[in-house]
Amino acid sequence: MTTPRFPTRAARIVQTGAAALLALGAIASAPGALAQNADNFPNKPMRMIIPFAPGGGTDITGRTVAAELQKTWGQPVVADNQSGANGTIGINMGAKAPADGYTMTLISSSSVINSHILTSVPYDLLRDFTPLSQLTAQPYALVVYPSIPAKNVKELIAFAKANPGKLNYGSSGVGGTSHLAGALFGSLAGIDITHVPYKGGNPAMLDVLAGNIQMLYSTLLQSQAYLKSGKLRALAVSTAQRSPAAPDIPTMAEAGVPGYEVAPWYGLILPTKIPQPIVGKLSKEVIRIMRSAEVAPKLAAEGSQAVGSTPEQFAVYLKAEDAKWARIVKEQNIKAD
Repeated sequence: MTTPRFPTRAARIVQTGAAALLALGAIASAPGALAQNADNFPNKPMRMIIPFAPGGGTDITGRTVAAELQKTWGQPVVADNQSGANGTIGINMGAKAPADGYTMTLISSSSVINSHILTSVPYDLLRDFTPLSQLTAQPYALVVYPSIPAKNVKELIAFAKANPGKLNYGSSGVGGTSHLAGALFGSLAGIDITHVPYKGGNPAMLDVLAGNIQMLYSTLLQSQAYLKSGKLRALAVSTAQRSPAAPDIPTMAEAGVPGYEVAPWYGLILPTKIPQPIVGKLSKEVIRIMRSAEVAPKLAAEGSQAVGSTPEQFAVYLKAEDAKWARIVKEQNIKAD
């Protein structure tokens, strides 16, 4: 018969320590412990990764939110610009950050499009992140050169059908939101329009003002002065609702293209598996900031409309955006340069 072997003193210590660690893990994962962690959050500096260059709309929006979070909690919120590779470098850094709520990543509508036009993206935007909040939406205006014989969208569609391939529209570059705004118009309206990419929105605007291209999806901030002077004509805005900044301009859906909606937007995401109480605390504060009387008017001056959605609302919106642009990219065979 084999003599039973009893644990040595060292083994008993190891076993006892392991049991204690398991007990601590169970306590830390209990609802009360998570709530306590959320109560103490944040208790150290935070980081907001902005995967685009300083000075643009994403940078302005991100730094505005970061400053307000710092005021609320008294902890530094560092805006960290990590640009490159169409924003994928910074977003990938956000995906690999600790799942503790101390690192947020700012994304834009182009971040969703990148997943479908780039040959390799090192993350899955829907799987590898926790949506926090859509921060802003910014309508495009469909503007045309005044010599185009179309006073509204239905007349523009009729003109395009009578002259297939003769209408050109500009964009800030291949795969950008303004490019896909035009591609979606062509798809839903059933018209053949030619895309002319530029290296940025300003060169495209200069060419539509010169009549070298006939139409452009432009931000209201960029085009408003030319609309007032009569150098351009606005036929519609790209969002589902009319813009408070230009209430007399109909939406694309109202103007004759049902189902059309393009709203360049910015939002915040977190690494996946963040404890829900911390997500909730962050969400509540970001929503308050975006809807505050201090922030909303400041963003409006930059041409953006403050949103401030819940994580659940933003998750639904991200999935819808992903499905829409995946279809358009495939249908139009759009590829990055």
